[in-house]
Amino acid sequence: MNEIEKDLTKLKIINTIEGISFVLLLFVAMPLKYMGGILIATKIAGMIHGLLFIGLILMLVNTAIEHKFSKKLSFIIFIASIIPFACIYSNKKIDEFEGE
Repeated sequence: MNEIEKDLTKLKIINTIEGISFVLLLFVAMPLKYMGGILIATKIAGMIHGLLFIGLILMLVNTAIEHKFSKKLSFIIFIASIIPFACIYSNKKIDEFEGE
């Protein structure tokens, strides 16, 4: 596995983990807070998701610069990070870049 494959694999892993954390925040922690009155759920899930989001953005910027992603690909990955379940689509786009 060469350097670009390693970097793209790391990006896809953090993208997937961040996407899962976002879904858990929206569909588990928020209902627990608003329907169950468990306020700590969103504090914990929100903090974890926030850290993962920052990590994803930093890794995206680093990888995009180092491996010369197009602006379109970088934009797609960023926008997908704020849409539930869209990490699946952005991982496919990263795979397409891998093939170039």
